[in-house]
Amino acid sequence: MPTAVRSHAKINLGLGIGAPRPDGFHALSTVYQTLEVHDVVTVSACPAAVTVLRLTSNDARVPTDSRNTAWKMVDLALEALGITAEVDIHIEKQLPVQGGLGAGSANAVAALVGLDEELNTGTWERGNSRVGWAAKRLELAAQVGSDVPLFLIGGTVLGLDRGQQVYPLPDFEPVWCVLAIPETGVSTPQAFRDWDTLCAAEGLTAETSAGKLNELSRAYASAFAGAIPQAGQRSGSSGVPPKGKNLAGLQESVLVRTGICSWIENDFERVVFRQHPSLSEIKRLLAAPHTPEAALHASLSGSGSALFGLYQTCGDAEAACARLQAAGVRSILTQTLPRAAYWSEMLLQQER
Repeated sequence: MPTAVRSHAKINLGLGIGAPRPDGFHALSTVYQTLEVHDVVTVSACPAAVTVLRLTSNDARVPTDSRNTAWKMVDLALEALGITAEVDIHIEKQLPVQGGLGAGSANAVAALVGLDEELNTGTWERGNSRVGWAAKRLELAAQVGSDVPLFLIGGTVLGLDRGQQVYPLPDFEPVWCVLAIPETGVSTPQAFRDWDTLCAAEGLTAETSAGKLNELSRAYASAFAGAIPQAGQRSGSSGVPPKGKNLAGLQESVLVRTGICSWIENDFERVVFRQHPSLSEIKRLLAAPHTPEAALHASLSGSGSALFGLYQTCGDAEAACARLQAAGVRSILTQTLPRAAYWSEMLLQQER
């Protein structure tokens, strides 16, 4: 029977960007964080004489051919495994198709997890038993996209190089998260071009920005080392907890306790907010500075256009949703998702 997999969103708690490199890419230092809100990817697969892939979705904007990240991931995985199979993938979209939440990248990993379950690939080894399938999956994920590998770790994750070099950071206790989904669209290639223009104006080169990013990476690692893992602290098997329930109890969030929120930021805001001033105003609504409902942290996610705010209490998060609604901005109320819960809740159903 088909395997259904939760395909969780991510946000970038912080994002430092380097100047353009000779290869055309940009070095990054970022902290990814997975969220409870998710799509559902359903996979059915069985060995066959030749590989046949079929992909469907409830959202007409989702590509249903080899342009789709889930298709690419499954195709690469079957080739690496030396397996031919007939595979059906269905993506039930609940997340925005674009917006800096990693939805397409998460779909790719969810499809891979579903394929693994369907074909029992967990014992696969090729040539080098020290590497095995777990390491190969990360290699394939990086081929599909820079932010795909993070979804093979989950929780709080440090991303380096183009974002594809990923390292687990200590998780912090769950907090409420409000996603703001503006109608405004942001072109990631244009955001990088605007960033390149800014780098040229400020004299920032790939070489000089390397030191900045290395320092930022060490600061991220040091700050999150102060987190107290509480991944088992959950309110239910899935979904957002009942409204009115606070997640972290009376304790102060690690985001405040370690002082991370006083300096963590997203470099893209420097160029994206210039081109889209309405997004800066949405961040202000999420942050609500100098009010009792102020966010622990508010930021653009990736290059946008989605933004987020993190809150200690459900009431503070609901107040943010009300502010966004009054401004005509769509919002999603969810929570951060630690690594243990990310994996324990990934398989939605598996019937044999």
